[in-house]
Amino acid sequence: MNLLTKLRGYLVPLLATAAILIAPSGAAVLARKRWRSKSRPARSEPGDLFAAPIGGRTLLGNGLLIVALGLLFGLVIYRQLKNVPVHRSMLEISELIYETCKTYLVTQIKFLVILEIFIGSIIVFYFGVLQHFAAIKVAIHFDVQRGRHLRKLRCGWFGIA
Repeated sequence: MNLLTKLRGYLVPLLATAAILIAPSGAAVLARKRWRSKSRPARSEPGDLFAAPIGGRTLLGNGLLIVALGLLFGLVIYRQLKNVPVHRSMLEISELIYETCKTYLVTQIKFLVILEIFIGSIIVFYFGVLQHFAAIKVAIHFDVQRGRHLRKLRCGWFGIA
């Protein structure tokens, strides 16, 4: 099976998920404004790590090195597992389970997109029209609801990825 055939079943759910993720929200705009207004210490300023002074750049560099080593370890283990021989019946069962999960996830994404549109319109009508909230507050209410749905999708996607 080529890559295009595999991706065809994921195209609509992926585009719907991307649209939900990319759409700007009031909470994100508000969070960016708050983050910019906070004062942060300079990276070169030494801090304490287990009662030993260490500079911010050193701490950041060491953290990035640990992350890179973790990624390298993960890739090595993944390649080793990929090369392990698998019994044919186990492979068939594995593919059956994967396809079942993929079908369930695609159905769940379609349902959640429809639910998001429905709940979003109710949120806009209730808070915007009936309660006369400011647009930013309506966007925050909508964003909180969208976050709940995205967490469900991420859990499902992680389970079959």
